[in-house]
Amino acid sequence: MAQQQQISLPAKLINGGIAGMVGVTCVFPIDLAKTRLQNQRSGQQVYKNMMDCLIKTVKSEGYFGMYRGAAVNLTLVTPEKAIKLAANDFFRHQLSRDGGKLTIFKEMLAGCCAGMCQVTITTPMEMLKIQLQDAGRLAAQQRVMPSVVTTLKIGGTSAVLSRSYNASPQVMRMSAIQITKELLRTKGVTGLYRGLGATLMRDIPFSVVYFPLFAHLHQLGQHSSEDPSVPFYWSFMSGCLAGSIAAVAVSPCDVVKTRLQSLKKGANEETYNGVVDCVRKILKKEGPGAFLKGASCRALVIAPLFGIAQVVYFVGVGEFLLGYTPYNITSA
Repeated sequence: MAQQQQISLPAKLINGGIAGMVGVTCVFPIDLAKTRLQNQRSGQQVYKNMMDCLIKTVKSEGYFGMYRGAAVNLTLVTPEKAIKLAANDFFRHQLSRDGGKLTIFKEMLAGCCAGMCQVTITTPMEMLKIQLQDAGRLAAQQRVMPSVVTTLKIGGTSAVLSRSYNASPQVMRMSAIQITKELLRTKGVTGLYRGLGATLMRDIPFSVVYFPLFAHLHQLGQHSSEDPSVPFYWSFMSGCLAGSIAAVAVSPCDVVKTRLQSLKKGANEETYNGVVDCVRKILKKEGPGAFLKGASCRALVIAPLFGIAQVVYFVGVGEFLLGYTPYNITSA
């Protein structure tokens, strides 16, 4: 059994990687809209909703503007999804070694451990992606509300004016490699892990909710106790439903994470000194509703992303590529 587990691990990693790349390619424009909506402040709104954001992005940045930051996401989503899905399977296996059925608590514990493992890749991936995604919003803010920027001259804060007015053209041309080099030069490796606490706050609860919920929804699709196989469409629907519920549940944490990881700020936008300071300032200046900004976008991103991921995972693309089937592994 131990040998079979070792043999199947590469297949699980391949499945997670393929699922991540396919899913991200399909839903990345919605993820870009989510990031830009979350970073908007009250009184400085450039976009009314998701569709308005996507339409304005295409008009000002072209079709491929909707995929700004997709390259870094596609590069890192393979290990990120592979770690997340494979780690959950690993911990579920370890927690059920006594032969008993997994309790809800053990399922949640396995999800918690999976969430903790994935942040090693998720945090720098999100850090780089957010800078690239938000560049268009900063440029649009300057075009739509130039008066907001020029009013900073009155206060004599020329440094802030320079940053706010000149940041956009520079941000529009920067790449993930340039951002990485600058962060490593100025802040070291820890610069790539800015917002780690907020990422843990988002990803651990997400995994705690998602994986047990998906497992139970998926189990409902079994043909019978004698035939535990599940149709691929049921895996897809289970992944979509569990993903959307978990995504909305942790949306406030995602807003905090996005704000903390945004290095460039628009005119009059707050800076934050950690999770607590960020939560306090958002509550004070924007109200509780700000924590749900982009929640619908996030649900639309996560639902198909995890639906596709679970289909690829349970169909067993990795097993097929490696020359053996999921049936042979599980029945050995």
